[in-house]
Amino acid sequence: MARQYSLTDFLPTSKKEMDARGWDEADVILFSGDAYVDHPSFGAAVVGRFLESHGLRVAIVPQPNWRDDLRDFRKLGKPRLFFGVSPGAMDSMVNKYTAARRLRSEDAYTPDKRIDMRPEYPSIVYSRILKSIYPDVPIILGGIEASLRRLVHYDYWQNKLLPGMSILSPADLIIYGMGELPLAEVVEKLKAGADIAELRKVLQTTYAVDAQDFQPQEGDLHLFSYEECQKDKKKQAMNFKHIEEESNKFHASRIIQPCGDRVIVVNPPFPPMTTGQIDASFDLPYTRLPHPRYKGKTITAYEMIKHSVNLHRGCFGGCAFCTISAHQGKFVASRSEASVLKEVGAITEMDDFKGYLSDVGGPSANMYRMEGVNRELCARCVRPSCIFPAICPNLNANHKPLNDLLDKVDKIPGIKKSFIGSGVRYDLLLEEYKNPEYQREAKRYTESLIAHHTSGRLKVAPEHTSPNVLKIMRKPPFSLFERFTRIFDEVNKKYGLKQQLIPYFISSHPNSHEVDMAELAVLTKRLNFHLEQVQDFTPTPMTLATEIYYTGYHPYTLEKLYCAISPEEKRKQRRYFFWYKPEERKNIERELKRIGRSDLIGKLYDNKPFHGRVSYDPKAIGSSPADDKRSRRKKPYKQNDNWNKGKKNRR
Repeated sequence: MARQYSLTDFLPTSKKEMDARGWDEADVILFSGDAYVDHPSFGAAVVGRFLESHGLRVAIVPQPNWRDDLRDFRKLGKPRLFFGVSPGAMDSMVNKYTAARRLRSEDAYTPDKRIDMRPEYPSIVYSRILKSIYPDVPIILGGIEASLRRLVHYDYWQNKLLPGMSILSPADLIIYGMGELPLAEVVEKLKAGADIAELRKVLQTTYAVDAQDFQPQEGDLHLFSYEECQKDKKKQAMNFKHIEEESNKFHASRIIQPCGDRVIVVNPPFPPMTTGQIDASFDLPYTRLPHPRYKGKTITAYEMIKHSVNLHRGCFGGCAFCTISAHQGKFVASRSEASVLKEVGAITEMDDFKGYLSDVGGPSANMYRMEGVNRELCARCVRPSCIFPAICPNLNANHKPLNDLLDKVDKIPGIKKSFIGSGVRYDLLLEEYKNPEYQREAKRYTESLIAHHTSGRLKVAPEHTSPNVLKIMRKPPFSLFERFTRIFDEVNKKYGLKQQLIPYFISSHPNSHEVDMAELAVLTKRLNFHLEQVQDFTPTPMTLATEIYYTGYHPYTLEKLYCAISPEEKRKQRRYFFWYKPEERKNIERELKRIGRSDLIGKLYDNKPFHGRVSYDPKAIGSSPADDKRSRRKKPYKQNDNWNKGKKNRR
């Protein structure tokens, strides 16, 4: 039977809730850009429960109103130790705007999807308000927004280079990456009466000091200044190589970057979390529910993950466009079987659980318990990826621990089916391993994934088809994806299943030309895919692809690379995803003639004249199941008015 929780089982969000606990003040007050969901997938809850486990009284103010008389920032008074500020689970600008810089229609982390509950850059807005009201109370920033913006960075939304977050905000200290280890040390120092200067010695923190007060240390890594990078984009590119390498080291250097009359200092990160440490975080007494204040309202992000389990943190894929390794780290920190099974057991007791786990995965679905065989080699390694351009021979890529864990999950009473919704690295599955156990267990996982852990649609991410683009992305050759589709079909046939493979693709990624997108259309058509999970490349801070986009240089080679920058260039590339739509055909034909690739017209359209519609199999792998012949008959074809304007006998 599901446990019934009272209001005092949650972190207090109001003075009334603090009074119910008998508190006259909180030790720490957290401000978050997300709604308060007491679940290990929501950062504010993790930080709050973690601080609570260290004996502190923690309150949280979710989504404070920053527009009015600022009463939300005053209602709980001032904390005894510090204010903690987080923008939420996503970078606020990615959350708020599309790749075309258009306002999104919904916010998944806000009750009922409201889009007006957080400001742009809440890390800056919240900390400025708090510092103006309580100038003597320390402010500690955390979360992905501050983490990825800890040094000079390109901001796509403002289209300019910005200084680090410790310059942009008045916060006294920033904790980057996963916060548990640095927070534990910060708390112990505060309990001992330490001041801010002492806190700035903690690993995995960053701060800014006046240039005259900066004290250099032996071994410091000095980056080009903000002003130098503004004048010379190549220097910004050169900086990034050092930033990425130091972020992935066991024993990194302290990073120094001047910005005007101030200096940003980034302390080295902690070593990867141990299994015991990550278990301790996931095993905290979460209710796994939204706060009762949201009764009757839906929080979409919670609905997506409430019946899922996260197996690990970190990702060694090193994809050029992804922020996971920059925030969570390259090295995978895995939970124990006991911790995972305990959480699954808790899910089975939830009132609305029907027996189906929506995801047993992580940042990547199949990296559980994978790490270097020789940790000393890992400690010296500066490669941003363990699997590109080839799988590292020192990587323990054995899928056996994951296979065994999935078997145990499925045997738990109350579990009817467990699905894998996280992204699968098929290059880890299709590698020709010399170790026979690695080979056997990879095959076992592949078949089990398709036959038993796919909920009708399996999502994978080849991202592109062009070798030149995939190389920049740090992704495997497209031929590997083609191989995986054949295996997918074979397993489906073997088990009598009719499942779909849904590939993810990105347009306008650095080094992607229009012809590359045209060839992508041809290749995916040949495989009977009609794409739906597609997106335009969105530059986000602290990724390789973003640095190339802004500077025009590859940070590791300083080679100049093409990037689609203008809205028109981006539109032209994105158009090829939807070659099968009648309204796009004339534009595509015109563009292919312009770039000298008329040969691709026949390959896309089978050398058939256009009669207002395109013939294709609506049930092809990757197409929408709803897009069948009956539904198409209900939706009569509408000619593109602009295309047909002034034209006669077009049909």
